[in-house]
Amino acid sequence: MKNTYFDLIDQSYYFPQEGFDLRDGYLTFHGISLKYLIKKYGTPFRLIYLPRIGEQIKRAKNLFNRSIKKHKYKGKYYYCYCTKCCHFSHVVKAALKEGVHIETSSSFDIDLIRKLYEDGDIDQSRILVHNGYKTDSYLDKIIQLQVDGFKNSIIVLDSKPELKRILKRVKKLEGKIKIGLRIAIDEEPQSAYYTSRLGIRQSEVVDFYKKEIKKHKNVDLKMLHFFVDSGIKDNMYYWGEFQKAMKVFVELKKACPSLRALNLGGGFPIRNNLGFEYDYEYIINEIVGNISAFCKSENIDEPDIFTEFGKYSVGESGAIIFSVLEQKQQNDAETWYMIDNSLMNTIPDAWSIYEKFILLPINKWNNEYTRVNIGGISCDHSDYYNSEDMNQQIHLPKYKENEKEPLYIGFFHTGAYQDSISGYGGIKHCLIPSPKHIIIDRDEKGNFVDTVYRNEQEVEDMLQILGYKVNTD
Repeated sequence: MKNTYFDLIDQSYYFPQEGFDLRDGYLTFHGISLKYLIKKYGTPFRLIYLPRIGEQIKRAKNLFNRSIKKHKYKGKYYYCYCTKCCHFSHVVKAALKEGVHIETSSSFDIDLIRKLYEDGDIDQSRILVHNGYKTDSYLDKIIQLQVDGFKNSIIVLDSKPELKRILKRVKKLEGKIKIGLRIAIDEEPQSAYYTSRLGIRQSEVVDFYKKEIKKHKNVDLKMLHFFVDSGIKDNMYYWGEFQKAMKVFVELKKACPSLRALNLGGGFPIRNNLGFEYDYEYIINEIVGNISAFCKSENIDEPDIFTEFGKYSVGESGAIIFSVLEQKQQNDAETWYMIDNSLMNTIPDAWSIYEKFILLPINKWNNEYTRVNIGGISCDHSDYYNSEDMNQQIHLPKYKENEKEPLYIGFFHTGAYQDSISGYGGIKHCLIPSPKHIIIDRDEKGNFVDTVYRNEQEVEDMLQILGYKVNTD
C-alpha cells in the first residue's frame, strides 16, 4: 500500500475537490497559490477570499427560488446576513453586493447599519431583522432608525416584557411598528437544558398575541421566528422542531392576518472535512414543500420565507496558514507539531466548542505521512488540535528537522466567528499577536488581487490597551 500523504488523501476522499487542488506539489485554495502568499507574507497569516461569499449566497438564493417555482409557492424568499458571524466591512459589503438583507444582534450593530447607510451600501428600504435580547440602548437605536425612515425594520421579541418596553418608545413614530415573535425551541436530547432560554414559550405565543399585541393598533405582527442552534439538518430532531413551529405559525396566522413571514433561524452547515456531504437542494425542497403543504391543508396564505445565514455565507471564505516550528516526540506514541501561533487565539471554536475545520498541509504531499497532534505556542494545555474525521486522528506529512523548507499547514473554512470570539485586535492569550490579515479578491479581468488588511499585531498595541505608557516617537 502506498503511504505518501497524497496517497492517503487520494484513497480516502475525492481529491481534488471544490476549493482544493495541487499545483506543482503545493496546495491551492480556490485557485489561490498559497506558496505565493507564504513567500510574500511569511507565516502566520489569516486570509479571506471575498468571491466565495457571493458564490455561497447565489447558490442558496437560486435553490430557494427554483424550489418556490417548482412548488408554485406564493410567498417570496429573503436571504439575511448575520453580522455577528463576521463584522468586517469588506465581508459585510461583499454580502450586500448580492442583495442580502441584514440580521442584527446588539446595540452596536445599529451603529454599523448607520455606517453602511452613510457609505451608500444600503438604503432605507433594506429589511433589518433585529434579534437578540433588547437592552435599552439597543431598543432606543432601533426605534430611532425607524424615526429616521428605515421602513423595513422588524423587532423580533425575545420575551414578552419587551413589548411594553417597545410601546414606551413608539410615541415618536407616526406609523406602525413592525414586530416579530421568536418561539423557544426544545433543545437536543444531549443538551444541558431542555428548552432554549431564547424566545417565548410555544404554548404562550398565540395567547400573547390575542391578549397583549392585538389591542395595540400601532403594532403590526409581521414575522414568526424559530431558531435551531444546531442548524438545518435532515434529522428527526430538526424536522420535529420544524413541525412544531409550523403548527404555531398556522394557529397564529389564523388569529393575525398581518403575519406574513416565517423566519427559519439556524443556518446551513459548511464543509468541515473533505468527506462532507449535504444535499442543499433536497433540504430546501423539503422546507418549501412542507411549508406549502401545511398552509394548503389549513387554507392559509403561504408566508414569505426568511433565512439567516452567517457561517454559511462566510465560513468557507477563510483560512489560517502556519509554519511548523518544531516536532516533539513526547512518548513512544505521540508526536507534536508545534506551530508559530496559538490555536486558542486564532481558531477558538476548536477548543471552546470542539468545532472541526479542514486541516491540510500546504507542501510535502509526496512525503510519508504520520499521526500527530498540533500544538500552539502558548503555555496553556488546551492550546492544541488533535481531532480529525479519520479515526479521530490527524495525519500529516513526515519531515526532517534539517529540511530546507519547513512544513506549512492550513486550517480552512475559518471565516466565521473566529475573529469576534478571539477579540480581533485586542489582548491575546499569553500576549501572542494576531497574525497578518490578508484580503483576496478578483479584479475586473478575473485576476487575483491580494492586499494586507492589517499587519501582525505589535507589542505597542497590546501595551497601550493594558494601560502601559508607550513611546510613540
